[in-house]
Amino acid sequence: MPAREMRMEMFLRALLRRDFTKAKAHLEKLQKMAGSDEWGRGYGKAINGFLSAIKDNDPDALIVQLVTEHDRKKAEELLKHFQEVILEHEFRDEYEKGYYTAWVEFLKAYLSQKTLA
Repeated sequence: MPAREMRMEMFLRALLRRDFTKAKAHLEKLQKMAGSDEWGRGYGKAINGFLSAIKDNDPDALIVQLVTEHDRKKAEELLKHFQEVILEHEFRDEYEKGYYTAWVEFLKAYLSQKTLA
């Protein structure tokens, strides 16, 4: 497993435990790995959004709905959509590609968790 995907899994686990101190540390390492170009900024925006939404427990946030409902089917549908529909389009700019790559990595990590229903 690539280093960034491993770090995403650690980030996810910290978020699921609501250990925001560890989640923030993993987020910072993920941001460093992603870089500061357009792609990296998009990636960083997504992972910062994951942390903020879960920390604030925003019921309207897709990420909060996923982790509270443990909806594997919904996560699988989103993963397929982000991989096949969004990331495959050539007209996406690097920022968008980074943003949705973070979603894909997060969803893969989420779906790999054995404790999900």
